Amino acid sequence: MLTVVAAGRLSSIQDGGRQGMRHLGVGRSGALDPLALAVGNLLVGNAPDAAGLELTLGPVALRFDRAVRFALTGADWDARLDGEPVHAWWAYTAQPGQALVLRAPRAGMRAYLSVAGGIDVPVKLGSRSVDFAAGFGGFHGRALNDGDALPLGAPGDQAGVGLERPPIGVKSPALCRSLAPRGGAARDDVLTVRVLPGAEFEQFSCATRDDFWQQRWQITPNSNRMGYRLQGRGLQRERDDDLLSHAVLPGTIQVPPDGQPIILMRDAQTTGGYPRAGAVIGADLWRLSQARLNTTLRFVEVDAAEARHALQAVGDYLRQVADALGEAMR
Repeated sequence: MLTVVAAGRLSSIQDGGRQGMRHLGVGRSGALDPLALAVGNLLVGNAPDAAGLELTLGPVALRFDRAVRFALTGADWDARLDGEPVHAWWAYTAQPGQALVLRAPRAGMRAYLSVAGGIDVPVKLGSRSVDFAAGFGGFHGRALNDGDALPLGAPGDQAGVGLERPPIGVKSPALCRSLAPRGGAARDDVLTVRVLPGAEFEQFSCATRDDFWQQRWQITPNSNRMGYRLQGRGLQRERDDDLLSHAVLPGTIQVPPDGQPIILMRDAQTTGGYPRAGAVIGADLWRLSQARLNTTLRFVEVDAAEARHALQAVGDYLRQVADALGEAMR
């Protein structure tokens, strides 16, 4: 078991999410930063989409009830194992009774705890992730509470993940130039997010379309796993007719009547009626998920070819991590 001593705020069980269920009205759920979860799982010898813990706000305290290999990825928290520092993007061995304490993130928003064998809660509709809106999956369909005891799966037999191994780490994706948007981060510390124009983008005025790309948007505190609400100069649609309900997915940028965009995230609904100004490309959703509230961002237009190339770069990074770990464990 992994015992939750202090749950913090909105800690939950997440994996790679539910695939192929949106046509039935079932959201995807899963880790907001799937890249961080995948790397953490690779570090402890799990399948990339195995279930782990998504930790959003501390302090969080966990107690290991058996010896196990674990890794922290994602946000860089002030984390300690029985008082000894634990670094992000590294794998360690915990002994029975040891406590892992995470106080607050120094950079980023969400940390992911992966343990060898994964978090072994029941699979519901193809995933162990919690669906907060529907109240199923994860641990009893809810966020974690103090005192929860989480079952751990049996570790696999992958070479190099034995308890006797020393700590081992990998390069954070935030430090990989191949994953950065062209031009990198803006000089004024604005987060750059790549976007494909949406189905209704041409229904906005020319001035509004220019403003969509040129202005800076702020992530408001009224944001969550369903969607990031942005604040800026409102976007004006030239048409006032109602739209038929249409499919939406994580990354879709909706524009409600007040003109302030909403970027749908992993817990997004499956259909919507607001015009779609754009879609954040899949390769940048992990980066967006680590943006703190009140972060300023800008949109950069890309085409489908660039979006595919960026997604390929993410896959290449994961393969490089897997290859490097395999070589180091021999």
